[in-house]
Amino acid sequence: MSPQSLRYLAPAQVAELLSISVDEVLVLVHEGRLRGARLGSPARWRIEEASVQGYIADQVEEARLMMLWEQSQGASMPEVWNPAN
Repeated sequence: MSPQSLRYLAPAQVAELLSISVDEVLVLVHEGRLRGARLGSPARWRIEEASVQGYIADQVEEARLMMLWEQSQGASMPEVWNPAN
């Protein structure tokens, strides 16, 4: 992806999209879960839009896996090994 095709969002925009605080957005950047950089003069945080989309996709997948795990915990062993009964 060329630098010209990258789109950056302000932390407040990301916070609104994710329904979290701006401080939580910056924590995600510092943890490496969102890609961001300090741009401009004065330097201000900007987050790559593509990384926000990736983060959302990761969160959806994590929720899906948790749902499957919870469903598997509710199944009894006879249901799993002998569904005909």
